Amino acid sequence: MGARRVAVTGIGVVSALGNSLEEFRRSLAGACSGVRPLPAEIALGSGVQVGALVAWDPAAHFKGPEAGALDRVAQFALASAGEALAASGLINTDLAAAGRNRIGVYWGTGMGGAHTLEAAYSSVYGKNDFRLRPLSVVMGMNNAAASNVALKWGLRGPFANFSTACSSSAMAIGEAMQAIRHGRADAVVAGGAEALLTPGMLAAWQALRTLAPADAADPSASSKPFDKRRGGLVLGEGAAALVLEEESHARARGARIHAFITGYGNTCDAAHMSKPDRDGQVRAMRQALADSGLVPEAIGYINAHGTATIVGDVVECEAIRAVFEKTDVPVSSTKSMHGHLLGGAGALEMAAALMPFADGILPPTAHLEQPDPACVVRHVACKAEQLEPPRAVMSNSFAFGGSNVVLIAERA
Repeated sequence: MGARRVAVTGIGVVSALGNSLEEFRRSLAGACSGVRPLPAEIALGSGVQVGALVAWDPAAHFKGPEAGALDRVAQFALASAGEALAASGLINTDLAAAGRNRIGVYWGTGMGGAHTLEAAYSSVYGKNDFRLRPLSVVMGMNNAAASNVALKWGLRGPFANFSTACSSSAMAIGEAMQAIRHGRADAVVAGGAEALLTPGMLAAWQALRTLAPADAADPSASSKPFDKRRGGLVLGEGAAALVLEEESHARARGARIHAFITGYGNTCDAAHMSKPDRDGQVRAMRQALADSGLVPEAIGYINAHGTATIVGDVVECEAIRAVFEKTDVPVSSTKSMHGHLLGGAGALEMAAALMPFADGILPPTAHLEQPDPACVVRHVACKAEQLEPPRAVMSNSFAFGGSNVVLIAERA
């Protein structure tokens, strides 16, 4: 069998910057921030002041009691997958059973059904009430979002759920590409979701001392990747889904091809549970380049992991410089606007990384007014830039536990 090229034929987004791909891209182009002060009922006594909360009305997406049987993370997953599938036209195709057997779901999440678990713990330990909802297990399990996507559209092909912290959904996309390349599927709905803005989860993250305080002058500017004033990451929520499809399968039905996923790097630091490792990141980027058959000079934009932690930003910039020593590739972190989605971050940032293919607009690192001298890369700072659409883009996802995933996409 010859090499099977993997096309992106649909993209769907739920985020603090808007609940559609169009709104998301418009917000990125305008350097808008979705970071806001958290409502008191979410922050409670956690001490966390800001987050990138999705403006969400379940009734706009689900009928009657349907939403009540879905954790917030599964609701986000279904909405993003629905947009991606509709845009791809795949669900409008008359799919026989055999066709659905060749369409898979590869998904990523870090914390799974956090709202369901929080409600259960609050009931048991807060109220001494052990009468939990009958669906607590199937709503709270980590694979619930992916399973609901498969169930909704009858997708019976290869199925996998990844939970590798911040690289989860990037890994889902990379492994989905491999499944299509090797003939195990004709199409895969790949992406990830996260909905962890609950009092218990916020308290746990606050205890880790990696979260940014609210910017006193402008809370929406609290996430400052690569800026010397940065104080940590800002948590966000949302989802993103990509419909990945074998090229000839997509062309046979006249689908629009947004890009091709051509490179996938996957390494482990095996060095520290939370401190990033330069060499592991370098190996992942070089793996992705080798997989795509591209030289560093072919990459026209990097969507960095860029969490705004003191150490993490410096290590990633050092890794980028090591790989791209002969090129001045533009770099930005869109977490400055949509927050850090943990397991959903890789998919949402891949949707952002594909943006320059459409119109040449490079999304910026918002609030980057005072670049850290230790973060020496070619920043897209404060506002979007417009260039000729690049040949290829890269998206980095580097996780706690030392999991590094790098994706490369090429212009269609």
